[in-house]
Amino acid sequence: MTEYSSEQNRFTQNQEGLKIPLGLFVVLIVVVLGLAGIGTRYFVYGTVNTIHSLLSFFFSVNLLICYWEVCLFLHRDYVEERVAFWADRCDQKGQSPALTFLCSTVLPRQLFMTKTWADVWASYAQYDGSYADRKTFGYSADVANGFVTPIPTLILYAALTIDFMPVLITGILGVMMFWQWTYVTSVYWVSFFSAERQGHISRREIYIYIIAINAYWVVFALLGLYVSVHLILSGDYTILGL
Repeated sequence: MTEYSSEQNRFTQNQEGLKIPLGLFVVLIVVVLGLAGIGTRYFVYGTVNTIHSLLSFFFSVNLLICYWEVCLFLHRDYVEERVAFWADRCDQKGQSPALTFLCSTVLPRQLFMTKTWADVWASYAQYDGSYADRKTFGYSADVANGFVTPIPTLILYAALTIDFMPVLITGILGVMMFWQWTYVTSVYWVSFFSAERQGHISRREIYIYIIAINAYWVVFALLGLYVSVHLILSGDYTILGL
């Protein structure tokens, strides 16, 4: 407990030096990763495509979440210990767990510590305790996503951006990746409501933090699935404006 309690200072206001809001840093990472693909496409082909742009930001979000999921696995004991800390902090701030975490400020060097981002899950566990319980589907599914999908995501992101792979292979990889995102997210919803984890949170929190946020991986994955099937059937990248 001594090691973990000392980590609480990361999120307090008594630190000296420049402090950066975590939410701002998250937005910057997603924007940079998304614009990297859009900018590369424009540099190579001189065009910007709406579908490609949407999928670029989808990939950028997934890559960030994958990093967080790796942090969850590396510090799973720490996450379980920190649930109480975030419950107390949310009470003190009078804010939702998500807003409390994203509005927290840390020193620049702490932005690159894995424990900083492991706290994402300790705060989210206020909505769904499965992320503080390694025996649950939610924990296993997210950890698996964190380790399995980053490389295929990068390959698919690059293929849809600069057309460096045969269209058939890109389409098949896309079907595999986008379908599993759709399916796993759907099973997560089933596991959440089947376990009746919604009982301790408000209806508003259910709609925002359980349904809406996770719907991102269904809506955009279905768009990607449509694109991937189109690639296979058409044999070209015309759906992306190429």
